[in-house]
Amino acid sequence: MNAIDLFAGAGGFSTGATMAGCNVVWAANHWQSAVDTHAANHPGTAHACQDLHQAVWADVPAHDLLLASPCCQGHSKARGKLSGNPQHDASRSTAWAVVSAAEHHRPAFAVIENVPEFISWSLYPAWRMAMEALGYCLAPHILDAADHGVPQHRERLFIVATRSKHPLMLRFPIRDRVPASSFIDFDAGKWQPIVKPGRAAATLARIESGRRVHGARFVSSYYGSELRWTINCSAIRHDHHPRPACHC
Repeated sequence: MNAIDLFAGAGGFSTGATMAGCNVVWAANHWQSAVDTHAANHPGTAHACQDLHQAVWADVPAHDLLLASPCCQGHSKARGKLSGNPQHDASRSTAWAVVSAAEHHRPAFAVIENVPEFISWSLYPAWRMAMEALGYCLAPHILDAADHGVPQHRERLFIVATRSKHPLMLRFPIRDRVPASSFIDFDAGKWQPIVKPGRAAATLARIESGRRVHGARFVSSYYGSELRWTINCSAIRHDHHPRPACHC
């Protein structure tokens, strides 16, 4: 089965497709560094660096499976103060490139990945109807990476689109959770007491909330100050990490 990957990033979607036996014949992203990384990870794939709104789909190889991860920043709750900011309008509109590609090639299958809030987008009903007008049935699935062998809670929406009479609802086996201790040395580093003079009440409230959900030991990201918090019973460790340029 041949596949293409739109908004391909570093190639995670392509890697999964390859592991499943697909041949990723073409991949595109608007950022040259992402394209270069994808090419290093998938040297046998043809690549394009372009705004996919401007793509000439006739130049894209024929394929059976369309993979796409349109920009998520305009939908994600992680966008914080930028909520509702007009600058995200162009970000959200990248989803229409999926419709354009599907209209031209009409692959049998498509899988579109985004944050769960994508289906709350005010134009999602119109986007869904456009895909349905092309003959696709849409089956939304929300998956948490922690249920599938990854030591991270990361919920993502996967819309399975098929040219079929009924939507294809998939059932995935739930794997055992992988603990943070599989990649963090909790005996290393410098620890501070959680409860100490000057600790913000909001910080203590977030830690207590995390304990109720995850137990006494968990890892939490605090993006505002570029910190990762490691919570371990009665102590806390702050690890500085530069924020990565991530593909949602």
